[in-house]
Amino acid sequence: MEGALNSALIVDDHPLFCDALSMTLRATIGIANVETRGTLEEGLAYLAEAGPTDVILLDLNLPDVNGLDGLVRLIKACPETPVVIVSSVSEPRVVRSAIRIGAAGFLPKHSPRDTFQKAFDQITRGEVYVPEDALNDADPNAPLSAREDALVRISHLTRQQARILQLICEGQMNKQIAYELSIAETTVKAHVTAIMRKLGVQSRTQAVLIAQEANFNSLLPDN
Repeated sequence: MEGALNSALIVDDHPLFCDALSMTLRATIGIANVETRGTLEEGLAYLAEAGPTDVILLDLNLPDVNGLDGLVRLIKACPETPVVIVSSVSEPRVVRSAIRIGAAGFLPKHSPRDTFQKAFDQITRGEVYVPEDALNDADPNAPLSAREDALVRISHLTRQQARILQLICEGQMNKQIAYELSIAETTVKAHVTAIMRKLGVQSRTQAVLIAQEANFNSLLPDN
């Protein structure tokens, strides 16, 4: 994403921090319209009603999400909107996972205003911002946890592919999926091939296991 940012949504359940971050966005970044919501569901409901905002700032510790789940769901809901993590959790493994899933940046909550300015300068140029010291002590080859790895893989699926994976998890075959979604069976087959490629698996059973590892149902909008 490139260009000026005029609107932002903060999803964080700490009112005082929301107030402080809103002031920073207005005074330092120049974002005129800032909305805040205390849960992921409230944030998603706002986006569904008001439409996409220019940038979303997300806390990882929300009452209705588990870790990086909220990031995956927001990216699926607003794929063209940069999502910036602003969190008190800044372990290198978490930062690395968030960026691999698709976060546009990662800012520790204690970051000073000039760090926010630097971060948003990069983000408005379409770059990804990670604090210089965030990964200093991290082994770049250190493995992610099984769930984090599954979330990264799931995050690469399109909405349609995620829906098809859900139906695969329910035991439906291609013909049933085609009927359910009113698309051609050949289209379903193409999507299934793409799903398995993105998940790095060779069979539908393995795809289901990845979905289970990621607690896939919790990422779906109807849940």
